[in-house]
Amino acid sequence: MSEKVAYLGPAGTFTEQALWQFADTGVLGDRDVIEPVPVKSPAEALDAVANGSAGFAVVAIENSVDGPVTHTFDALAAHPGVHIYGETDVSIAFAIMVRPGFALSDARSFSTHPVARPQVAGWLRENLAGVEDIPASSNAAAAQAVAEGRVDVAAAPLRAADVYGLEVVAREVADVAGARTRFIVVGPAHVPPARTGNDRTGVVFTLPNTPGSLVGALMEFGSRGVDLTRLESRPTRTGLGTYRFHADLAGHITDAPIAEALAALHRRCDEVQFLGSWPAVSGNAVAVPKQWEESRRWVESLTGEYTQG
Repeated sequence: MSEKVAYLGPAGTFTEQALWQFADTGVLGDRDVIEPVPVKSPAEALDAVANGSAGFAVVAIENSVDGPVTHTFDALAAHPGVHIYGETDVSIAFAIMVRPGFALSDARSFSTHPVARPQVAGWLRENLAGVEDIPASSNAAAAQAVAEGRVDVAAAPLRAADVYGLEVVAREVADVAGARTRFIVVGPAHVPPARTGNDRTGVVFTLPNTPGSLVGALMEFGSRGVDLTRLESRPTRTGLGTYRFHADLAGHITDAPIAEALAALHRRCDEVQFLGSWPAVSGNAVAVPKQWEESRRWVESLTGEYTQG
């Protein structure tokens, strides 16, 4: 029986590369039964998990050059029945590709994903200044558009040139050397894996619109020495000036400081959505005190399981 995994397609995207990296770690189960399912957006990928048409989804969450992938944050908040199972990161550099025999000097249009464009902006200024910029739903979709004659030039992963029979005119194009994108694998809500000592926990919360509410929420983390590795705000879309906050914490839900901070956060917030705890690809180990019975009920409500220290 196959394991369907939704990802931003078509074939040849960095997301597909991340999918196979997850497969190699065993997060998605047996590699031989994985069936990649290309979709057009992070929201569509998480929809597939929520409605059962895919067992997992792989989506980008942040890039070291362009920052957060906001569509993924919004999709996570819209799907409270999913959790993050793991993360990986991918080195990002682009190949510039055209149809075989096409002269770059004849180019009138260029395409790539909007998140990718800032990463090749310098190359574009030097080589394709003034051409029409046509955003694509993914880098591989841009390559496909070139193959179909709808666009002249694309920036995409090198593999996309092989997939779509294109000619590569420049390799390893990246305005910022060493750029990386972090991807997550998302599945149905589950009991988090056991702590490894190098973990990450995700949470989404909304606060009452009162003075000091955000400061008070952040103090719950700071006063317990919880490392808040990222905090992003996204509009709730219910009115101007209303936001939900996405936070990444260094550590596991069964770490006493995090469990206690989230219990306290729950008392301050209008809503708290637990996104899971999972092994981090980088970060510092977090020590776990022996006793944290005070937080036991909160952890049980989130995970359905209590694991002592």
